[in-house]
Amino acid sequence: MEKPETILVVDDSADTVEMLRRNLASRGFAVLTATSVTQAVKVLETAQVGLVVTDIKMPDIDGFSLMRHIRENYKAIAVLAITGFPTIDGAIRAMKTGAEEYLIKPFTDEELFSAVDRSLRRLRLTQRTHTRTIMPERCGLVGESPAMMAVFDAIARAASSTATVLIQGESGTGKELIARAIHYNSARARFPFVAVNCGGIPESLFESELFGYVKGAFSGATSTRAGFFQTADRGTILLDEISEASLAMQVKLLRVLQEREISLLGSSKPIKVDVRITAATNRDLYDHTLKGLFREDLFYRLNVITVSAPPLRERQEDIPLLAEHLLGVISEKYDRRPPRFSEEALEVMRQYSWPGNVRELENLIHRLTAMCTSDIIEIPDLPPSMRFSATCNSGLSRTLSQVEAEYVRDVLASVGGNKSTAAKILGVDRKTLREKLRKTGD
Repeated sequence: MEKPETILVVDDSADTVEMLRRNLASRGFAVLTATSVTQAVKVLETAQVGLVVTDIKMPDIDGFSLMRHIRENYKAIAVLAITGFPTIDGAIRAMKTGAEEYLIKPFTDEELFSAVDRSLRRLRLTQRTHTRTIMPERCGLVGESPAMMAVFDAIARAASSTATVLIQGESGTGKELIARAIHYNSARARFPFVAVNCGGIPESLFESELFGYVKGAFSGATSTRAGFFQTADRGTILLDEISEASLAMQVKLLRVLQEREISLLGSSKPIKVDVRITAATNRDLYDHTLKGLFREDLFYRLNVITVSAPPLRERQEDIPLLAEHLLGVISEKYDRRPPRFSEEALEVMRQYSWPGNVRELENLIHRLTAMCTSDIIEIPDLPPSMRFSATCNSGLSRTLSQVEAEYVRDVLASVGGNKSTAAKILGVDRKTLREKLRKTGD
């Protein structure tokens, strides 16, 4: 069932707001309300709104200011302006400021519904066009499956907003690419995108790395240094592996989200930062909150807009497209003419479960490009685990530990024995990988 479009009604008259709310709700729309521009701006920061119906003449801040705010900060929100004091100049100004429709009070229910329908039709056309513009490989995202179409749509919506984004998905599904796509299709695209691996920073350095430090803050601090948040000012920061942040650091991150300011280590003077925050995790953060491993208030601050990165096994129809794309990119790095896949090899790849997701596929293409001596990649060129997985009928008789051990060996083999790369695909650290190999006797 398709989710109803959300409409924000803004008018300083409570009676008008209630009348519009009832009428629009009767047509199946989800309706939010505000009686001032200030309230409306706060609603837009936290809700996914498709259409704003706003009065023009309001005390303190008028509807023109709200329309300008929407046009400057949101690409995918339509505006319907209403007024009880119509003038030709006012209508022209409303259209120039960004209103799709201009409605004069008093108006009939049918006039309202027609204007809303026209505004939303234009919005959907714009969204479809925008979704197509973000699809090219410029952001490294490739796919035509329904699962990826949903991702592209989510990226377009997130890019048109300033709200915090939480990207969830298994290791190797391209969560950072999604964050980059959101950034480079947003109003912040010409400013920095900074990715921070929260799991790769030692606890003792976390604060100084994220927030920076002043000269003399600690032994070895010979000069003042900006942290990741300052580096990303006016741009976007990605807090990757956010679930790995300690509870102490979660408190500090929460303060940044709430106050939009940081304090350099060794300084008591806060500094304002204008940063779009995105976060990524391959864990179930809500489950972490229930276990007391992640702060509930931080979870809800991060989880304003959620984008789910689908695993490769749920978008198998994209595998040929992805494989050909990666083959072209990687062959160019090797300065060689790209080989092509046989249909039989592609079919084996389609049937494979891809537990390592796109990262595993990319590593495979690297290996095939380096090792293949002919112009065609055939089934024998594929790893044994992939060739046999399509015909193996005994998989259900193995224990979970046997399946895990076999997969660990296959991943390690696919990357030429590189333990660091294998650990990254598996979503574990090198110490955990060594322990698993020790248990299997490898």
